[in-house]
Amino acid sequence: MTDNKSLNERRQAATPRGVGVATGIYADRAENAELWDVEGKRYVDFAGGIAVLNTGHRNPTVMAAVQQQLERFTHTAYQVVPYEPYVELAEKLNELAPGDTPKKTLFVTTGAEAVENAVKIARAHTGRPGVVAFSGGFHGRTMMTMGLTGKVDPYKRGFGPMPAGIHHLPFPMPMHGVSVQDSIDALHRLFKADLEPEQVAAIIIEPVQGEGGFYIAPIELIKELRRVCDEHGICLIADEVQTGFARTGRLFASEHWGVEPDMITTAKSLAGGFPLAGVVGKAEIMDAPAPGGLGGTYGGSPIGCAAALGVIKVIEEEQLLGRANIIGQRIIERVNRIKDRTDVHPIGDVRGLGAMVAFEMVTEQGTDTPDADATKALCAKALEKGLILLSCGVYANTIRILVPLTASDAVIDEGLDIIENCLAEMGTSAVAAE
Repeated sequence: MTDNKSLNERRQAATPRGVGVATGIYADRAENAELWDVEGKRYVDFAGGIAVLNTGHRNPTVMAAVQQQLERFTHTAYQVVPYEPYVELAEKLNELAPGDTPKKTLFVTTGAEAVENAVKIARAHTGRPGVVAFSGGFHGRTMMTMGLTGKVDPYKRGFGPMPAGIHHLPFPMPMHGVSVQDSIDALHRLFKADLEPEQVAAIIIEPVQGEGGFYIAPIELIKELRRVCDEHGICLIADEVQTGFARTGRLFASEHWGVEPDMITTAKSLAGGFPLAGVVGKAEIMDAPAPGGLGGTYGGSPIGCAAALGVIKVIEEEQLLGRANIIGQRIIERVNRIKDRTDVHPIGDVRGLGAMVAFEMVTEQGTDTPDADATKALCAKALEKGLILLSCGVYANTIRILVPLTASDAVIDEGLDIIENCLAEMGTSAVAAE
């Protein structure tokens, strides 16, 4: 019988250590918000493949759409022989994207590819090289997207030098001493001291930072970015790779802004577990590159496009936008009740937009001092008790919850029970240690 231990030994011998894994379990099968490992143990999945499974593992509607496409063809290379699913999906996203400006959509394979292409398009449209990003932001692991990412460990260490023309601003984190005004002031200092705005092609920002800790971009900052971009002819890019496709209670999180981005990058839950990514943008901007300047052999896979059409159908028919808000409220209220207990390991800030929810682990109740060790310990304890849980954050002290939006209340509560029990055990252990 194959077991987790032997598979882990094989992994270490066969794959590079740079491909880190968060757990020591190996998947055998999964359904909706549950997963079973090769030893038959069941887990509640609060990771969702890192925000890929908003519609759950093996969603029946998505699986049926994929099966129908498999029976017709799996690949032609869209740039050689195009196909209707690509066009139909582009039409749908053009219609659903925020704002009234006419849109066009490009499909690629990964989120990093989407971000790289958005930068390429912005440079072609503006004729400028510069890109402004934010500390704590995560945009990918390719050379360009690694440069855009605002975190050194583990994404940049040993891989330098970074691409030229990239500048970072502080992202607002009030509990860690960075205000909205600090971020706005930093942008204006950048333009006064180091970089003329006429050399900037794009400003890229996540509506809610993913790897950075689920910090929500304040509306005041977004409105100022839009104003500055309009004033200087800069493209505003919303990186929605993690926030898109109903996670925040809107199809795109940038719909919460009330301002229209010039381009939106998307991936992860776009195709419900199948590799697909895209850039949706204002038609005039998207048409800037010459024919042949965009694309890729596997870009816009017919399987991925079929899956994405299934995902959109599920979101609409099962009303997952509303469900995301209900789930988010349920989780936040429960975590806040846990936070109020005096016999659990301390919790700091609790935050969320829709069902994109996170809380910080801190050293003492009532403080914002990060506790990365406790965060790591909570994830490990939760796994032992049957819950897949992920951490993130600039200070490695944030627990993020990305449960599928199709999960039942019973399964969600089961996962939250495990979190509460683990925190209570950690609180008891800390008292005993004193």
